[in-house]
Amino acid sequence: MFVMGTAILLSVECVANHINPYYFGILIYIGINITLAVSLNLINGFTGQFSLGHAGFMAIGAYTSAAVTHYYGLNLIEIFGSGVFGKSVILLISLFAGGITASISGLIVGIPSLRLKGDYLAIVTLGFGEIIRVIILNLDVIGGARGFSAASEEISELGKLTNFFWTFFFAFVVILVVKNLVTATYGKAFQSVHDDEIASESIGINTTRYKVIAFVTGAFFGGIAGGIFAQFLIPLYPQIFTFVKSVEIVVMVILGGMGSITGSVLAAIVLTILPEALRGFSEYRMIIYSLLLVIMMLTRPTGFFGKGELEKIIAIFKRKKELGK
Repeated sequence: MFVMGTAILLSVECVANHINPYYFGILIYIGINITLAVSLNLINGFTGQFSLGHAGFMAIGAYTSAAVTHYYGLNLIEIFGSGVFGKSVILLISLFAGGITASISGLIVGIPSLRLKGDYLAIVTLGFGEIIRVIILNLDVIGGARGFSAASEEISELGKLTNFFWTFFFAFVVILVVKNLVTATYGKAFQSVHDDEIASESIGINTTRYKVIAFVTGAFFGGIAGGIFAQFLIPLYPQIFTFVKSVEIVVMVILGGMGSITGSVLAAIVLTILPEALRGFSEYRMIIYSLLLVIMMLTRPTGFFGKGELEKIIAIFKRKKELGK
């Protein structure tokens, strides 16, 4: 499956490079939002926590990735070259630096805060996201309020490192990782923590450990998504990573269905395209957008897929069709 997915992405990459830059940008943002939504769903949907700090992890990943290429880009070019292979290696180094930094931050924040539940956890993670943004705002080494470019003047000719293949490669990887986590032995523990923490503790499940695992994994992929974003959007500004960004990601998880990977993917696609599709109604765009979300939550409060996945829904339809015959 992994090899097949990679081969498909390589094939589509050739076509994606020749489409309109505007539509190409939308495709990239779809891939980034899929990674963000699926990684947050592991925390909020499968483990039953309520984190509002995903924009903070995205910001850490974005600025770390940008700092790697900004300050060490020339050294990396000398080692790996500036060709397609060299650019890919430099991108991967910067992304993993961002992901690891974000996951370490997730561990530091997660160990004390994940003993909290519900609204208290939401407030702590929201505060964490805002602290990260304020710290970035006051760090001149990464631009502060002036903005920060992933490419320094010396390596500006290298261009944007983000491309279609790596964007959707990591979207594909996060789907596989989360799916394997929740369907393996760990998955039963995540579900147990989600359903009843007290009962889980009574049968020997270390609930804090599993919540931290989910939190760190989600933070890592949030950092990866931030790195991809940083290498595509030049320059970065702290205002991009406000709590509103965290709320946008949470909306994708809720709209798709808490505990549904398929739902998160579909919601990420819809909620990336919808604001762009409504640009023709610039005066009423946000009103229409908000109204559609309210209607959706009133008519389908469990989200697009609830807790179901695409293959399960297809199997149900097939069974109904067979029974109908």
